[in-house]
Amino acid sequence: MKRVLVTGAGGAPAANFVDSLRQADEPFHVVGVDASREMLELAPVDARYLVPRADADAHAYLDELRAIIAAEQIEFVHAQPDQEVLLLSRRSGSLGASTYFPRAETVELCQDKGRLAERMRDAGLPTPVFVAAGSRDELGAATTMVVAERGRAWVRARRGAGSRAALPVSSADQALAWADWWVSERGLGYADFMVSEFLPGREFGFQSLWRDGEQLTSQARERVTYLFGHLFPSGQSSSPAVARTVHDEAVNRTAAAAVRAVDEQATGVFCVDLKANADGEPLVTEINGGRFFTTSNFFARAGINMPWHYVQLGLGEEPPPLPRTNAVEAGLYWVRMMDMGYILVRDGEWTSRRIGVAG
Repeated sequence: MKRVLVTGAGGAPAANFVDSLRQADEPFHVVGVDASREMLELAPVDARYLVPRADADAHAYLDELRAIIAAEQIEFVHAQPDQEVLLLSRRSGSLGASTYFPRAETVELCQDKGRLAERMRDAGLPTPVFVAAGSRDELGAATTMVVAERGRAWVRARRGAGSRAALPVSSADQALAWADWWVSERGLGYADFMVSEFLPGREFGFQSLWRDGEQLTSQARERVTYLFGHLFPSGQSSSPAVARTVHDEAVNRTAAAAVRAVDEQATGVFCVDLKANADGEPLVTEINGGRFFTTSNFFARAGINMPWHYVQLGLGEEPPPLPRTNAVEAGLYWVRMMDMGYILVRDGEWTSRRIGVAG
């Protein structure tokens, strides 16, 4: 039985990664670690360990993690939260267990959305109009410019997941008031913000596995509705309540080119976010290098278990032959809600119906 350790185990992304491993054709002993004692109780793992916050005391975190790896005889480590992905990608050779991270420089690039946008532009990929602000004045001027060119702007933090500090705005005053709050209440700096055009079209997520620059498999999904999106000022939360598999060659082509643009020798998992402009052209907005989308178990239950194959690759095993793109059929829906679990539904097989009362 393979012994795997998962960090951030008290969160939904890690739980869904573990759910994917439970769907594999072999058993796993899964150890979960987290800094939250309370949330760790929810983790669907075989053993639980508390650890310090990685972003508060990296040395203590690494010391305790290594001790857990030794005590539990861990063979493979998967990190899910961004700060742990970056830290462990830098220290992967000293953990005492295998990993399958991209290069640390690649992870660092992907986690800075300003630098990532510059890389996409320099690679000649279709890119939203964007400006990385360096000061409050620059943030205001950038918003004025983007609004003048595109009508609306999208202000967000350069780092962080879940549409952190994101807001669609139509004036510099709105952008500055938004940023002022985050600076005074949450400790961000104005240089932590970027401004880009607001993209009104469909939103896609492209999940993929790579080895030495070779794309091994991938599948795209469209976010149909957002989890608690109606409660967010931006109207979206980045995590879907309803998603569906799609076969879209423009999405596949653009996402794969984006991964190659950040690392010609890409290795590991790369999850690419894309949003379409008014012309329907998908543009890259984010790349998560080294971690899975929250809904990794959607594709696992649909027929392509990337978390399992990712562990195989990290342990030096050869996974079975995999489709390079469009790994599962289109038109599969993944529906999820807090405290209600999730369900996979094929389009056309919905169980609800209308009663057909005449108007």
